[in-house]
Amino acid sequence: MTKEFSLRLVALVLVAAVFAGCSGGSMTTREKGAGIGAVGGAAAGGIIGATMGHPGAGAAIGGALGLGAGALVGDYMQGQEQQQYQANQQQIQQNQTTINRNNQQIQRSRQTEY
Repeated sequence: MTKEFSLRLVALVLVAAVFAGCSGGSMTTREKGAGIGAVGGAAAGGIIGATMGHPGAGAAIGGALGLGAGALVGDYMQGQEQQQYQANQQQIQQNQTTINRNNQQIQRSRQTEY
């Protein structure tokens, strides 16, 4: 197998994996991170492996390492999103309480004016 054929095969597999991963609907941040890491790792591994004469093995190893690293980064980011969501929900509740209190004060002031 020639280097050019191997690189094309790796590129084809990567493109197919990207399209297959996108067809399942909404992905979590962890899944997105894992996918991006796997594709990036496979691409880097394929390039490094091609210089050593083994692009397929390089892509496989790089993809596996990238998958793990991407999943860890995605998991961290997903945790950050969850914390931000909870903080936003608390702020919304506080704002709603303030709005309700202000509306009650407005109603009381209207009743005393007339």
